[in-house]
Amino acid sequence: MRDAKHLLIYHDLVAGIVAAMEARDPYTASHSMRVAELTQRLCRVLPLGTDTAEIIHIAAHFHDIGKIGVEDAVLRKQGPLNESEWQKMRLHPVIGSDILRRVDCFDEIAGIVRSHHERWDGGGYPDGLADAQIPYGARVIAVADSIDAMCSDRSYRKGLSAEQCKKEIACNAGVRYDPQIAAAAVAHWEELLGGFYEASITHSSLVFSFVG
Repeated sequence: MRDAKHLLIYHDLVAGIVAAMEARDPYTASHSMRVAELTQRLCRVLPLGTDTAEIIHIAAHFHDIGKIGVEDAVLRKQGPLNESEWQKMRLHPVIGSDILRRVDCFDEIAGIVRSHHERWDGGGYPDGLADAQIPYGARVIAVADSIDAMCSDRSYRKGLSAEQCKKEIACNAGVRYDPQIAAAAVAHWEELLGGFYEASITHSSLVFSFVG
């Protein structure tokens, strides 16, 4: 998995998984595509090698794959979840990790997926990991995931503006997010978003861009 040239063979697997997610829940699929794009942009401004960046990028495509195992009544609810529903939703990183571990050589990606809802301060889930215990790729995806979640409109709320989102990322550096990754996102904010949400990016307008 550390050789980016071999990652191309997973292009069709990524496409197939995203198609399955789209059939189940269009929002989850388009969200995963946007998070993968934001993750790729964020990786470009971090001190990462090409192979590591591509592994994190693939993990971002897969980060919500576990939602396939969440019941429709919870996944597609038109409104905020209650505590019981949240407990079911919080299982998705574990479900996703279990799915990915069935693929040979996907252990690293599975670990990233399992940990993408962990918090720097240890208050996340499913394992309550903190700071450097959290896989680096999961820390990168956590920032990208939060940006898309905050900026996207949902049936029960309007998304934040890009400037409001930027303030939230900055305020939560060292709390929810790895402080160095959050600082890089804030420092390169225009480069990171670059009209991303104003352009109304959808699933069909994004492409896979693995290193060849």
